[in-house]
Amino acid sequence: MGIYILVIIAVYFTTLLVISHFVSKKSSDNEAFFLGNRQSPWFVVAIAMIGTSISGVSFVSVPGMVGKFDMTYMQMVFGFTVGYFIIAFILLPLYYKLNLTTIYGYLEKRFGFYSYKTGAFFFILSKIIGAAARLYLVAIILQTLVFDQWNIPFFATVTGIILLIWAYTFRSGIKTIIWTDTLQTSSLILGVILIIWQIASKMNLDISQAVNVISNNEHSRIFVFDDWASRQNFFKQFLSGIFITIVMTGLDQDMMQKNLTCKNLKDAQKNMITYGFAFIPINLLFLSLGVLLLLFASQFNITLPEHSDQILPVMATEYLGFPVLIFFTIGIIAAAFSSADSALAALTTSVCIDILNIKRDNDEQAKKTRKRVHQLVSLAFLLVILIINSIHQENVLDTIYKVASYTYGPLLGLFFFGLFSKVSIRDRYVPYICILAPALSYLIEFLSLRLFSYTVGYEILLLNGLLTAIGLLCLKHDKQTTSV
Repeated sequence: MGIYILVIIAVYFTTLLVISHFVSKKSSDNEAFFLGNRQSPWFVVAIAMIGTSISGVSFVSVPGMVGKFDMTYMQMVFGFTVGYFIIAFILLPLYYKLNLTTIYGYLEKRFGFYSYKTGAFFFILSKIIGAAARLYLVAIILQTLVFDQWNIPFFATVTGIILLIWAYTFRSGIKTIIWTDTLQTSSLILGVILIIWQIASKMNLDISQAVNVISNNEHSRIFVFDDWASRQNFFKQFLSGIFITIVMTGLDQDMMQKNLTCKNLKDAQKNMITYGFAFIPINLLFLSLGVLLLLFASQFNITLPEHSDQILPVMATEYLGFPVLIFFTIGIIAAAFSSADSALAALTTSVCIDILNIKRDNDEQAKKTRKRVHQLVSLAFLLVILIINSIHQENVLDTIYKVASYTYGPLLGLFFFGLFSKVSIRDRYVPYICILAPALSYLIEFLSLRLFSYTVGYEILLLNGLLTAIGLLCLKHDKQTTSV
């Protein structure tokens, strides 16, 4: 089995290298790496962004969560769609108007130097943790499937994966990623569809029968209106979905960098809306797969793994046959690479532009700096993954959203305070506010559970952003300024 998976990885990686070669042949300068020369077709960007958003974590975690949470994740997905409209018609016009390379340049124009650096820092922190967590899940699956059989250590597996990603992104960055991620998104979705088809076939179900079985299953529940204390309550999930999308897409350099490669604002908006609507059927596919996995396990008396993230990998490798293993391998590799390569390029861009300000250097020096940063960010990925490996989590997707609620909260407060007020603030104190707000949010979450038995969900993001905005208001100057 291991040799077949290695062949798939080799063929897949070779294809990515070929695409990278042809894309980067015309241009491999910083303008191509950071912004793709602003020539990307909007529909290609939309497809590429789907792969970046889904990642290997969604591929494994979303089907796995059905047993515990049913299909209530769709409540958050509906919120995602609303969030994409807000990004398309509020944030994208601002970014294009200011002709930004990184979106955190807005904070410097609106507030000043310290706000700008603080925003970039919180993005870098959150993205390294989130992207490393996504890549870790895929690496541990490949380790179990293949490399443990040959006594290859996990460190070597992760190093190899990161080197593969670095190899096809180091020359043209986002310009290459737009096209490689389009291939990877297509591979991922096709893999899910083929897995569903194979499972249904093994259960002697045709398509219509499979749809009926899924829709009538007890785990097909989507909406929860009756339990306000539950994290799955509709209003918590829906509102959290809106704001998680705003911060993890609209205030995230990784996702916005792809949008900024479009030729103009209108194309970028078409991309965002198309991408937003596509998220609904794709996540329905993942959740439907989760229901089918539970039904298959029940029908054949299979004991499911204790950790939900292990359900699909275990079923694919041990019970569903060789075709499903092939489809699963293709899907997981596509999801992993499409998420990690984009994050690597975005982090390199933010460090180069926001932290090191390489635009002041000559072209040759700036290009050398960018290559060194690209290598250092790759190394940071490796270190964070090894740290995550020592902290076992049942559901990595839940962990990523939780981390995002704390690290993106200050970004939410900064951007919305800047967009919807004309207040001038004392910029030098902004870093303290952005550290204090997450700390207070954590204290409130802790006390809510201990004193009132109230489990705080992803709505902690809203509280975090609100506390940041209140703190910024306390830094108000007597004079006023206009919004950028």
